[in-house]
Amino acid sequence: MINRFWLITVGTFVIISLIVLGFTILQIQEQKASLIADLQYKTQILMESLQDSVESTYNTKSFDALQVTLDKFAGRQQLTGLVVSDMQGVRVASSKNLGAGFDNSSLLKASVMQNGPANSFIIVGGSKFYEFAVPLHEGENVTGSLMIIENADYIDQTVSQIWRTNLLRWLIQVLVFSIAIAVIVRWFIFLPLMAMINSMKNIRSGKTEEIDIESYSFFKPLAKEISKISTSLLRARSAASQEAKLRMEKIDEPWTEERLKEFIKTHLKDRKIFVVSNREPYVHNRIKNEIEVSVPASGMVTALEPLMEACEGMWLAQGTGTADKETADAEGKIKVPVDDPKYTLKRIWVSAKEEKGFYGGFSNEALWPLCHNAHTRPIFRQEDWQDYKRVNGKFAKSLLLEIKDIENPLILVQDFHFALLPQMIKKARPDAQIGIFWHIPWPSPEIFSVCPFQKEILEGLLGADVIGFHTQQYCNNFMATVSKNIESISDFEQFAITLKGHLSYVRPFPISIAFTKEGKDMKYEETGKKLLEQFGVKTKYVGLGVDRMDYTKGILERFKGLEFFLDAHANYKEQLTFLQIAPPSREVVERYREFNEEVTQEAERINKKFYQNGWNPIVLVKKHLSHKELYPLYRSADFCLVTSLHDGMNLVSKEFVAARSDNAGVIILSQFTGAAKDLKGAIIINPYSAEETSKAIDEALNMSLSKQRERMKKMRDSVGNYNVYKWSSEFMKAILNLEK
Repeated sequence: MINRFWLITVGTFVIISLIVLGFTILQIQEQKASLIADLQYKTQILMESLQDSVESTYNTKSFDALQVTLDKFAGRQQLTGLVVSDMQGVRVASSKNLGAGFDNSSLLKASVMQNGPANSFIIVGGSKFYEFAVPLHEGENVTGSLMIIENADYIDQTVSQIWRTNLLRWLIQVLVFSIAIAVIVRWFIFLPLMAMINSMKNIRSGKTEEIDIESYSFFKPLAKEISKISTSLLRARSAASQEAKLRMEKIDEPWTEERLKEFIKTHLKDRKIFVVSNREPYVHNRIKNEIEVSVPASGMVTALEPLMEACEGMWLAQGTGTADKETADAEGKIKVPVDDPKYTLKRIWVSAKEEKGFYGGFSNEALWPLCHNAHTRPIFRQEDWQDYKRVNGKFAKSLLLEIKDIENPLILVQDFHFALLPQMIKKARPDAQIGIFWHIPWPSPEIFSVCPFQKEILEGLLGADVIGFHTQQYCNNFMATVSKNIESISDFEQFAITLKGHLSYVRPFPISIAFTKEGKDMKYEETGKKLLEQFGVKTKYVGLGVDRMDYTKGILERFKGLEFFLDAHANYKEQLTFLQIAPPSREVVERYREFNEEVTQEAERINKKFYQNGWNPIVLVKKHLSHKELYPLYRSADFCLVTSLHDGMNLVSKEFVAARSDNAGVIILSQFTGAAKDLKGAIIINPYSAEETSKAIDEALNMSLSKQRERMKKMRDSVGNYNVYKWSSEFMKAILNLEK
């Protein structure tokens, strides 16, 4: 609003300036023309009164009398002097005190001799003069010239005075108009609008508020409409709340954000939830002179934010934005969402050294490759492990400070970055109810045994009351890993582990996306065509891959499968383009930088091999696209290729299914993804086999529309029945012992 105020003020300033400038230029032109015309007229009158007497005196060679005549007129008003010259332009006589600088007018004198009267403006000694000359005759012959020289400085002085006067007038007008605009904007526009905005915020956040329509001056019509909208909104919210409560009792009803909030309000009462994650739900970055807030593309944020809003909880996360510190208070806290605060985000500051060891080192060079088993050797460094423990301890200390006065605090820990945190909290607060969700695969006991810190990690996780994984297989692997490495009691019937008297349940919670079967069908086709054209995709058939630039995603393997397909099916050359969206990821890790280069080189090699008539089979786009941009691409693709070598779930496959409300399209899915267990209508492949990938592409391109719709409908039902809101509710039920 303040920026708009300045925009209005500056705009007014510019407009006034242009008006004043235009009128000043016009006034100057008119005044200058008037002064010059007046000068010329007076000079001409003077010349007419002098010419006859000077001419007769000059022709009779009476130079003394001529001098007397010239001196008699010198010094009158602006008259500077008079000059009489012969046929050669040489001065014969001139009025007294007239300097030699005026002899430079020989061209004007010559013109007068030949063509008759002439005039001009000249500069002599820094001053401006007006010259008017006429020829002198004897009979029919020209014998010389008479020139009158007038001081014309007063013309420029008058122009300067006009500029000064108008500048002062302009400054006064700008000041007056600025004050008037400031008063009008503030008291009659800014304050009423801010009052309306605050009223709408309160109404949107669920607070009942009467709008005093009479106080809004000429905004009354708008205030009346807002009042009507607010009434309708409150009624709709009340109806939605009642409907959500009813739905909670119906098992087969889809879970929505509103239903999840009602579930939390009903079962948590006034208890707060504390979430811990490495990634923060809102990031503030300074871009040029502005602070911009962004929400990372994350299923975790979508799943957990309704919980936080419903109970006004606290989310602890690492502050990574360039403007995170200046937007938070001294304790690192800020209310979010920014435009409608519902819960508290507490940012934890991690040093560059800690970040390198904790995140880039142990999390992404040790745990990530260890758990994904994608043929990248995990790197275990003692210094990285120390940083990992230190950061876990820093989060634990901050969290314990927040829950010191809270009885039975409820804590949700997210992902492999905080494997040690549950035990740290449980030791200090045995009454805390703790759940941790491991968002990546859990490997077999044999693979996990290569980790030199396996015991500490397992004991840290077993501090939680509920340990969640994507699939039952990962739960099995975890149970087996604990049984093999730690002296504990494992109950494979209840899937529970007892360590030092503390019981931990191990449960599968397959994460999903925010999709309901009630969702409105959005028209993306036209947008999709424009995006494809923008990326240079013009072929009949389009394949799509959407992944972070990560070695676990099988991007190189899918390129080899595509190459195998084009070698075997030459008729698809110039008919099929594979669009791979792959924004760079974790570039602080050397292996990721190397993989980025490998993918680029492989795409270039295959394109060079098959290139013809401007067609390349692979279009590699290495930038992040928003969901708004991806959905039209999902709708435009004939098939989506997901070839992860190992993946906890892979939500891209579910996003593709959610986007296909037309029930068309085919998904080719790696058997090594968690989603392969849910999406029964997908073509399942072994991504290590280029021949299998090739056959799957051929099957997808030749699948009948009826078969596509049959398979896609089955997958959409699966994703709609178990969406991210249901995932949240199931996880919470397990922690609260509310299992059905």
